[in-house]
Amino acid sequence: MPEIVSTPASTGSPIAPGTNAEAPLPKPSLFGSIGQDAPAGLVVFLVALPLCLGISLASGAPLLAGVVAGIVGGVLVSWLSGSAVSVTGPAAGLTTIVLSAISTLGSWPAVLTATAIAGVFQIIMGLARGGIIALYFPAAVIRGMLAAIGIILILKQIPHFLGADTDYLEDMNFSKVDGLNSFLAIGAAIQNLNLGPLLIGAVALLLMLLWDTPAVRRQSWARLMPGALVAVLAAVALNQLFKAVFPDLQVRPEHLVTLPVVSSPQQLLGEIVFPDFSALRRPATYGVALTIALVASLETLLSVEAVDNLDPHKRHTPTNRELMAQGSGNLVSGLLGGLPVTAVIVRSSANISAGGQTRMSSFIHGLLLLASLLFMGSILNLIPLSALAAVLLLVGYKLTKPALYRKQWQLGREQFIPFIITIVAVLFTDLLKGVAIGLALGFFFILRDNSKAGSYLRDEPTPEDDPGLLHLRLPEHVSFLNKASIVTTLEQLPSGSRVILDGTRSDVIDHDVLEAIEAFRQAAPARGIQLEMRGIRQVDLAVH
Repeated sequence: MPEIVSTPASTGSPIAPGTNAEAPLPKPSLFGSIGQDAPAGLVVFLVALPLCLGISLASGAPLLAGVVAGIVGGVLVSWLSGSAVSVTGPAAGLTTIVLSAISTLGSWPAVLTATAIAGVFQIIMGLARGGIIALYFPAAVIRGMLAAIGIILILKQIPHFLGADTDYLEDMNFSKVDGLNSFLAIGAAIQNLNLGPLLIGAVALLLMLLWDTPAVRRQSWARLMPGALVAVLAAVALNQLFKAVFPDLQVRPEHLVTLPVVSSPQQLLGEIVFPDFSALRRPATYGVALTIALVASLETLLSVEAVDNLDPHKRHTPTNRELMAQGSGNLVSGLLGGLPVTAVIVRSSANISAGGQTRMSSFIHGLLLLASLLFMGSILNLIPLSALAAVLLLVGYKLTKPALYRKQWQLGREQFIPFIITIVAVLFTDLLKGVAIGLALGFFFILRDNSKAGSYLRDEPTPEDDPGLLHLRLPEHVSFLNKASIVTTLEQLPSGSRVILDGTRSDVIDHDVLEAIEAFRQAAPARGIQLEMRGIRQVDLAVH
């Protein structure tokens, strides 16, 4: 369908919020950009770590399962994927599915088996070229999804920024299990704010804003480290100062990163849970695996489509390869006791914002997650959550800048309405449901446009000696989506017309369209229309 194929963001126009169309920057080399990728990988690691732990808890899985999934996403998937800046790991969108799967299958080891099978399903989908569906995501919906994620990040991180929230559970959901929604949680946080975390978060945010000014960016020393990393280091130092000089302002342990401290590789192996392969004999395992595969694949395709458009170098991710890479990641993550993985927009956006240039930044973030389990737990546990919240607040703002809304408004209501509806739907439901609503609305506009007369039937030139003859030619591919346009055009033909309906250049004509044409052929004599059909087979309407 031409209208759908021409609209995805991957066809060329960048959709990074607040930016204008620009020529792509020169492509960075894998090892030539290590000076930018290494600090960016560290920033992504700092953002990913508490999310990995929180998603594990929200999923009802062992705490280490999320970290294992993050390691697999960084160390393995980053090299198998064709994406330069996308980051893979456990996703909040899968928490309810995993929680339900544990209930359905009865144990976490059985879910691990289903996760590994889901990976096999995804590999098969990639081999079958299932990634083509990514081309059917309208740009307005992708922009709306990114803007909604930006708003969600801002709403969800404000309580952490104020030092009034101690967990990262359900950070992408509007409602929480404690009965609070995103807005009520902010109100409760304001009433219970802690001055120490707030001061630390404010300093971290101001440092990042300062680091992003042109005056600082021009300095060679400022380009050595991303602002987010500087902000986190300053936050740790400031909290240590509070501890020594102003004890009342120091951040309490529940508002710091909490990572289990493992003293040896043997202890780490003892903490990991492995699959229960006896679950292979249960049909329910394959149903759960298929659900995980479908949801993870859809979220991945949405993510890489969005991330490609945030990439300043405008690189394109091969979607079929991405499905196979994610499938391999889920296969390995399931075998090693990890959560299901997908490409994740939040971490990918943080990667781009921190200056990540190649897949090396994602790989480094995976190595740091692995090292954190073995060597760095006590050090990382010094980081205030309010500093990480400041990082995500700035990422969220960049995703939902006011300039993006102005641009969508200027594009007209066909672009603005699906954009706004997607934002609202994602905010009040979840990522996949919200995008589905946005796609349905975008689909409605496409169908409405297709119903306009002459959208697909073209009036071919007729001989000068027979000017009353109408020669209407069908396009190369005629699907059921073309039916409304064709029926409208035929119904608007004046009585007494002489018409040639030409399908000789059509490779495929959908059966629904053939039935509509046959119904017109049978009704044409009553309207005095002389109809000649070329290359269009007749169908039997008697079954109706």
